[in-house]
Amino acid sequence: MLLVEDDPQAASYLLKGLKEQGLTAEHAADGREGLYKATAGGFDIIILDRMLPGMDGLSILKAVRAAGDTTPVLVLSALSDVDARVEGLRAGGDDYLTKPFAFAELMARVEALARRGRAEKPLTVLRVDGLELDLTARTVKREGRPIDLKPKEFALLEYFMRHAGQVVTRTMLLERVWDYAFDPQTNVIDVHVSRLRGKIDKDFEKPLLHTVRGAGYMLRDPAETP
Repeated sequence: MLLVEDDPQAASYLLKGLKEQGLTAEHAADGREGLYKATAGGFDIIILDRMLPGMDGLSILKAVRAAGDTTPVLVLSALSDVDARVEGLRAGGDDYLTKPFAFAELMARVEALARRGRAEKPLTVLRVDGLELDLTARTVKREGRPIDLKPKEFALLEYFMRHAGQVVTRTMLLERVWDYAFDPQTNVIDVHVSRLRGKIDKDFEKPLLHTVRGAGYMLRDPAETP
């Protein structure tokens, strides 16, 4: 997320609290830096102070929205009257929190905005290195070359890509892709994984789908450390 806050003490407090919650935040200390970072995009949530040197928060917010960016924005302000809150929301803010506030309330609002953002932006394309799976068109390509998969192979690849970089066990695949309890005698997983590997890896230099001995399988970007 992006935190745009000019008060050093408040910014330090918020950044420390967000880090303790396992969140990653960039900081902008004035309006102009905030505008530059906000319009560059790439953030899941923006926490934006209203009163800033160089450029006020609402001007930044209007610029973000004018650029077509729908990133959820939580406006922070010492202005607590109804007119000020309405102005902030009408400028494009998704939520408005008045100072002083409890960090727990800020986190609750951030979590609500994160849920809303995920709901508004459903994931339709999965990518790992040059491999691309389009959930809407039901197509698969690697490095621009189309790959023809059968329905079960498509479902298997989707599960692998949603868990890229993680070990996926046979039990997980049977329960989530085939919807039945684990049978230690069946080789259905190995057969399908072998066929899938032949289609997505055979004609390419770098393999993506790997067997993890004694554990299961892993689909990962070759550039990442296993």
